[in-house]
Amino acid sequence: MPGWGPVLAALAALVTLAVVLLLARRRRRWPEQEAHGATVPEEPLPGGCRLICKPSALAQCLLRTLRRSAAPGPRPGWWRAWPHLQTLCHFVLPPGPGPELAREILQLADDGLVALDWVVGPWARGRRTPASTSSPASPSASSSASPAVLLIIPNAWGLLTRNVLRLCRLALERGYYPVIFHRRGHHGCPLASPRLQPFGDPSDLKEAVTYIRFRHPAAPLFAVSEGSGSGLLLAYLGECGSSSYVTGAACISPVLRCREWFEAGLPWAYERGFLLLQKAKLSRYATALAETVDMAKLLCSRSLREFEERLFCQTKHLPMSWDAYWDVNDPLRDVDEAAVPVLCICSADDPVRGPPAGTLPTELFLSNPYFFLLLSRHGGHCGFLREACAPAWSHEATLDYFRAVSDFFRAEERLKGMAQRRASFLGGRRRRGTLLRREASSPSGLQEIFNWQRSYTR
Repeated sequence: MPGWGPVLAALAALVTLAVVLLLARRRRRWPEQEAHGATVPEEPLPGGCRLICKPSALAQCLLRTLRRSAAPGPRPGWWRAWPHLQTLCHFVLPPGPGPELAREILQLADDGLVALDWVVGPWARGRRTPASTSSPASPSASSSASPAVLLIIPNAWGLLTRNVLRLCRLALERGYYPVIFHRRGHHGCPLASPRLQPFGDPSDLKEAVTYIRFRHPAAPLFAVSEGSGSGLLLAYLGECGSSSYVTGAACISPVLRCREWFEAGLPWAYERGFLLLQKAKLSRYATALAETVDMAKLLCSRSLREFEERLFCQTKHLPMSWDAYWDVNDPLRDVDEAAVPVLCICSADDPVRGPPAGTLPTELFLSNPYFFLLLSRHGGHCGFLREACAPAWSHEATLDYFRAVSDFFRAEERLKGMAQRRASFLGGRRRRGTLLRREASSPSGLQEIFNWQRSYTR
């Protein structure tokens, strides 16, 4: 039938075009991976998430943990494709009944004050409380059975959101000892000096961590940040390196390229909302800050960048340029010195972080084995709702990740001790040549576990 040739050719062209458009649409869902050539696991994690990282023994351990966990990813629902809805549920909805907090005010070396809110309840039924062995109100000699301390850093605006409070409750149920760090002048912390903490200055956090280690010297320390609070945590990990005292860290919806984030600006509603919140908070300290900042100009700022620049760059005593400010406050300035594993949980539709290709440095996760990116298609900014208005699944993923890191390090230390005892035992009974031959034929599993070392980042 010669007349059917053009029809069949047209149908074939339409089918080919539909397939190409479908593939192009699927490719646009993961702009970070396509732009940087990221490699992801062959099988997606639960909920359609992807783990982007450099191959290592720890990465394989984390993949196994997340595949067994039901935490990553939302359940199907119409609301999950609405990132603004998930974000507003996080910021606007009332937090509900929160945990019981015991506040400590810590005086710093320059007479400034920061606050530590220790979560002291409610306790899970039938579980021994950490306060029964080590109360936050009085230091004690901690034992090896001390619960791990979970240091929580809220966003840079000092909001104690519903997700932070729910993370505290879940961590308490899992056996952690949560404590929330509040910067100078945030969340009711008095402002005792005319100085606020710049975006990426970890000096106050260093003193707070030193104090926590003094109170709980034997307890493992984990840290988690939310949103723009990731800048402070990453700056601390990079500046302290192997002396950070932190076993593992996690950043939920982090802002990684902070300067570009300020310069590009947020969507209008978020920009105005956060700017108004900043002005309302600092207007309480107008008299104290007037010694160093022109408050009239500060309160007339029209963008977050202008507000940040007038607050920290255009000071009366020590003005500096915008470039000089970010030279010393960029959270990623010392990222190569970070010596603990860091998990970043992000969503591709985050409306606050901005365009993914502009503010998500995927090359960092592909080149540094200490950084892992758990990327979800949906979740908004710090939303990550499994169901509408339900608790965020990112909390469970974070705590599962901390457990995987702890198990990995315990296994590594155990294998290292076994290898040292084996070498010591064989050294007294074998000639050196025989020992070298036996070590050369050792199982590859032992070699793989030691691939994840500090020298691997160089």
